Amino acid sequence: MCGIVGYIGKRDSQAILIEGLKKLEYRGYDSAGIAVFTDNGLEVSKAKGRLANLEGKLQGEPLHGSVGIGHTRWATHGKPSDVNSHPHTDNSAKFSVVHNGIIENYLDLKDELIAKGHVFVSETDTEVISHLVADEYDGNIIEAVQRTVKRMRGAFALGVLTEFEPEKLVAVRFASPLVIGVGKGENFIGSDIPAILEHTRDVYILDDGEMAILTRDGVELMTTEGDAISKEIFHVDWDLVTAEKAGFDHFMLKEIYEQPKAYRDTMLGRVADDGKSVQLSELTMTKDYINSIRKVHIVACGTAYHAGLVGKTVIESIARIPVETDVASEYRYRSPIITPDTLVIVVSQSGETADTLAALREAKRNGARVLAITNVVGSSIAREADDVLVTLAGPEIAVASTKAYTSQLVVFYLLSLYFADTLGTKNTAEVSEILAAMQELPEQVESILEQALVLRDIAESISSHPSLFFIGRGIDYPVALEGSLKLKEISYIHSEAYPAGELKHGTLALIEEGVPVIALVTQEELYEKTLSNIKEVKARGANVLGIGNVGYEEEANKSVDTLFSIPRTLPILTPALSVVPLQLISYYASLALGHDVDKPRNLAKSVTVE
Repeated sequence: MCGIVGYIGKRDSQAILIEGLKKLEYRGYDSAGIAVFTDNGLEVSKAKGRLANLEGKLQGEPLHGSVGIGHTRWATHGKPSDVNSHPHTDNSAKFSVVHNGIIENYLDLKDELIAKGHVFVSETDTEVISHLVADEYDGNIIEAVQRTVKRMRGAFALGVLTEFEPEKLVAVRFASPLVIGVGKGENFIGSDIPAILEHTRDVYILDDGEMAILTRDGVELMTTEGDAISKEIFHVDWDLVTAEKAGFDHFMLKEIYEQPKAYRDTMLGRVADDGKSVQLSELTMTKDYINSIRKVHIVACGTAYHAGLVGKTVIESIARIPVETDVASEYRYRSPIITPDTLVIVVSQSGETADTLAALREAKRNGARVLAITNVVGSSIAREADDVLVTLAGPEIAVASTKAYTSQLVVFYLLSLYFADTLGTKNTAEVSEILAAMQELPEQVESILEQALVLRDIAESISSHPSLFFIGRGIDYPVALEGSLKLKEISYIHSEAYPAGELKHGTLALIEEGVPVIALVTQEELYEKTLSNIKEVKARGANVLGIGNVGYEEEANKSVDTLFSIPRTLPILTPALSVVPLQLISYYASLALGHDVDKPRNLAKSVTVE
């Protein structure tokens, strides 16, 4: 996720671009840049790091002009650096592009352009777009952009300038958000409304496959096929704080609702066009190395550790490799047995988690190959690991992780299928079935989110209790752990999670009349056993909320007090769905208790101390 802003008008564009980028910095903050038409032509200034670094650079070398584009980056291709920052230009520096999204076929396009004599300087997919527009240009920037986007596969929101037509700013949307701000004698583009809200409250919201041509005097809308379209202007009546949250009351709720997009983005470019295999071009490990793996260690903290527990079951089930999971703060102190055929997978949302970084270094000291799963390309963990799989959830602002966690699950599914293909533990039909079911997950999550008000009512009833329990069997148990942690993190209600079969070994002593129990019942082969465990707590007076599968309501309703059904999917994929109602219950319980949802007490987003 990156932030785009653009301006065409009569005022000095630099200040407008920088202020717009400040409103979008939550979307990306590893580098920033602007391109402006000055008296010397199209000039670019960009800098690695926070936006303040670019501001400092521009104080000494300002870019004066009334047309420009800007970008704040969340790296997906290429480490954070000045050269990888946007905007990108072609070799002539006559064309400049800012981009949010991923171009799946950029390597093929790059090879074609190199064969024509184009020279590339960055590691990004975006630079290919600027060269491609230049290659397609024949005197009409609109048609050049239309031909360019037809050749690209993936997701993109674009802002395009060319020195040959300095009175136009071209914008395109396909699967990445983009809005057009309409002013008087000036017009704007932005990834989000906050970027332009200071200057106008009248916007066009582009849909996929639509583009806008901005001049000082107006905005022309059309499809990427060139057909004119008309749209209603949307008048924004939010305040700025609400706008930054896209209308949601809290960043956590916004990020819960962003999960379908995070699922799609994390799978984008990693599933073959025929849907029969996984393509992880980021990995440098060879097939011979994969065949040599005899054990996997998954090491992480907190929510990432819970993702690792799901990953353990997934890897063992799909790839048939034995897996151990460790809490990162304990890993190096137990003298883990690491051999040359051990793969260590470290998981961290921020890529800066101190305990996880220490575990990574311990693993490497002992000769292990380390694969990192992280949401931050240029993080310490990403830099020090041998391989990196990036979760494309975009920046996560709320302290309690939601979309980063579920994106980690998606990466574990992809990695397991990639290993299975190499090891032959799943045939093509089985891999295709799982991938097809994964492609349905975003829409299924959306159907859960549509029932948020039902979960709000459940959460409000739970919020009056001082303590509750989560139970589950098989792969439901790690989800129960994550649900319990979320509730503790933001509502401060004491909760515990247990394997449902362990209740009779002590936990039943804590069950008394009226105690809430949230039971996950999604694993069909364990269905009867879990229902028996539910009856054990019901017999002691517990009030049970069941999270189950559509189609099993009749039997489940006989055992629980309240049932919330999630869409049916393959049993191995249910954690990607069943955690969503638990996230919403935690959110609404915290809200009912009047707590600061996004900034719970005593907690920090990135834990950089051991």
